Amino acid sequence: MATTEPGDGRRRILRTAGALAVSDARGVGRDPLLRWLIGYPIALALLLRWGVPALAGPVEARFGIALLDYGVLVTSAMVELLPVLVGMVVGFLLLDERDDRTLAALQVTPLGLNGYLAYRVALPMVVSVVMTVIAVPLVGLARTDLGPLLVIALGAAPLAPLFALFLAAFAGNKVEGFALTKASGMLFVPPVIAYFVAPPWQWLFGVVPTYGPLKAFWTQQGVGWAAGPSPGAGGYIVPLAIGLVLQVALLRWLLRRVRRSVVM
Repeated sequence: MATTEPGDGRRRILRTAGALAVSDARGVGRDPLLRWLIGYPIALALLLRWGVPALAGPVEARFGIALLDYGVLVTSAMVELLPVLVGMVVGFLLLDERDDRTLAALQVTPLGLNGYLAYRVALPMVVSVVMTVIAVPLVGLARTDLGPLLVIALGAAPLAPLFALFLAAFAGNKVEGFALTKASGMLFVPPVIAYFVAPPWQWLFGVVPTYGPLKAFWTQQGVGWAAGPSPGAGGYIVPLAIGLVLQVALLRWLLRRVRRSVVM
């Protein structure tokens, strides 16, 4: 009677995950929208890098607003935008796989449904961190020390699987996915408003999952109302940790919803 070594099971799981990664790359390559989303962060970072300084003079002359004084706010928008863009790509891949009944078939593979969902959570987080560390410094409107930026990128990374699972849980197809994507754009507004609100009222915006990483970035930079008691010296960890608690709670809830929808 043949026996199965533990290492054989791990190798089969790794091969299945590798096959999924190849399938993801092909899926992105076939879809013009998803290809565009992959290159969009770098293009946007460069646009901000050159566009904001170019507009600063005319805007200040006409409206009296010094755009360059808000470089930290503009840069922080990338911290929340990048994970959401990655999540959008993965979310549409999930919708495709659900339409093709790939999710149901995965339950009998060595990876299993739980392993597949773990892959779908881990992959966008890794891609999100890499893209954030590369794209945010390209904006060039705020100081971006690698150590704090990496920590903040890790704290914002769960936003990527959050958005992907949100689409998978609530969108019936790609058309509904596009509609939900547009509606979820409202999540970007509260943190921007919070930037101009004095503590302790600013913390009311903490119920929005995109707030924690931005608050951490502002605190680390030591700007305006956002400055904590020890900006740049670890004070940014507190809002980041609070944001992570909310993100993990939402992730657990969405994972249960997606798992039930596949099993049913």
